[in-house]
Amino acid sequence: MPRVRSGATRHRKHKKVLKAARGYYSSASRRYRIALERTFKAGVYATRDRRNRKRDFRRLWITRITGACDQRGLKYSQFMHGLNEAGITLNRKMLSEVAIADPAAFDAIVEVSKAAVAAA
Repeated sequence: MPRVRSGATRHRKHKKVLKAARGYYSSASRRYRIALERTFKAGVYATRDRRNRKRDFRRLWITRITGACDQRGLKYSQFMHGLNEAGITLNRKMLSEVAIADPAAFDAIVEVSKAAVAAA
């Protein structure tokens, strides 16, 4: 069998990694070995931060709802308890959007929540 050299294959592989590393700082965008490590680490960060983004948004929505509840003289935990008692199943994202975009509707939701807590 003839001897097979890996020149073309290696070139394609290196080119792919260096293209992915474009824009990285210093030699991480120019040297294959360092670029390989950096692109792998970038993938690790991306995977981790996809999960962290979900946490961050939930914290943001809860903070917005808390602020809106404070303006209406109600604690966040009492508000959420009242919603559960009333059987309202709006998620936190929608509640925060309603609190910002339609304060009158949020006032109505708060009143329903207060009534449900008082009835329980």
